Amino acid sequence: MEASFLEAVKVSLLSITVIFTVLIILIFTIKLLVKMIPYVAPPAKVPHQQSTAQSSIGSQDEHIAAISSTLTMHLGKSPDEFRIVNISKL
Repeated sequence: MEASFLEAVKVSLLSITVIFTVLIILIFTIKLLVKMIPYVAPPAKVPHQQSTAQSSIGSQDEHIAAISSTLTMHLGKSPDEFRIVNISKL
C-alpha cells in the first residue's frame, strides 16, 4: 500500500511539473510573438455621406413615416393626434 501511494505522489508531481513547464513555455512564446508581430488596429471606417440633400430628405420622410406608424399602433391613437417634429440619434 505504501509503495503504490509513493508512486502515485511521484506521478502526480511529475505531471504537475510537466504541465507548468509547458504553460511557462507557452507564456514566453506568446510574449515573444507579441514583440515580433505587434497588433495593428484596422483603420476606422468612415461612413459615406449621401450625395444629395433630396435623398436624405426622402430617407428622413421614410423614417418619420415608419416611426409615426409604429407609435399609432403602440399608443392606439390616430396619426392626426400627434406630430413628430425632430428626430435625432442617441
